[in-house]
Amino acid sequence: MNSFELLSANLLSPMVLAFVLGFVAALVKSDLKLPEGLYSSLSMYLLFAIGLKGGVALSQANPGQLWAPVLATLAISLITPSLAYFVCRKLGRLDRTNAAAMAAHYGSVSAVTFIAAVSFAQTQGLQAEGFMPALVAVLEVPAILIAIAFALRREKTGSLGTLMRELVTGKAIVLLVGGLLIGTLAGVDRMEQVQPLFGDLFKGALTIFLLEMGLVAAARLPDLREHATFLLLFGTLVPLVNGALGVVAGTLAGLSPGGAGVLGAMAASASYIAAPAAVRMMLPKANPSIYLTGAIAVTFPFNLVFGIPLYLELARFVTRTG
Repeated sequence: MNSFELLSANLLSPMVLAFVLGFVAALVKSDLKLPEGLYSSLSMYLLFAIGLKGGVALSQANPGQLWAPVLATLAISLITPSLAYFVCRKLGRLDRTNAAAMAAHYGSVSAVTFIAAVSFAQTQGLQAEGFMPALVAVLEVPAILIAIAFALRREKTGSLGTLMRELVTGKAIVLLVGGLLIGTLAGVDRMEQVQPLFGDLFKGALTIFLLEMGLVAAARLPDLREHATFLLLFGTLVPLVNGALGVVAGTLAGLSPGGAGVLGAMAASASYIAAPAAVRMMLPKANPSIYLTGAIAVTFPFNLVFGIPLYLELARFVTRTG
């Protein structure tokens, strides 16, 4: 599959097209609107389902092969949201809430980009390790937690213990981490009992969720004008830095060139599933036109066309010269 086919397959997916429909509907002032209760329910469902999927992947992994890649992924989950927050605050001049929202998205993972990277690696004769889906969950949760902490630590005057309790007991984190634990303990066989709800229906629920995200993003479009140039630069340059970090960390952790390249694509990606759901819950004042435009309109297509082939080639080069 070449870069053009990757771009077509993903940008023309029902999920992304639903986002475009919502965006256009808001621009033409349609009365289309999702019921508030449905949106909240979809957010909770998606977060829980993502946690369950990651837990199942963890239950299948060999602990002996997993510890070094997990440590490398955890290190990435600390660095990438911190870098995004610093750049947004110092260079983008974003307020703390919007900078934290960007950090959550760029520290987290795009599941579609991950799938595209695995597919592209296979076409290039590179096989990623079977436990790579587990690393998606490992990268997702800490990055969102850290990003939200950046915003809340300035807004709250209580102790660090109070802040941490508020973070870890928030419904977004409870759903992600709780789902991860349930999926790990239940394993593949027991999770078959709920496969129709949390497996087959997942993409349909995601499609409706992104329809709402398109409506929300377009409604805040006037607020975007002053940040357009920054988002274009941020959405291409920061992923390149993060992608290189992921490739190097993966290689040092013992991953194959295919695995290191996929980890690079994961680190470079920007979430538009778990992160938007968590940010809407925990940081409702953040502007979706900023974080969703950067994640979907800039970074997503950039990675599909240029980033994924680049990270895999970098992984090959690092392996040869290492």
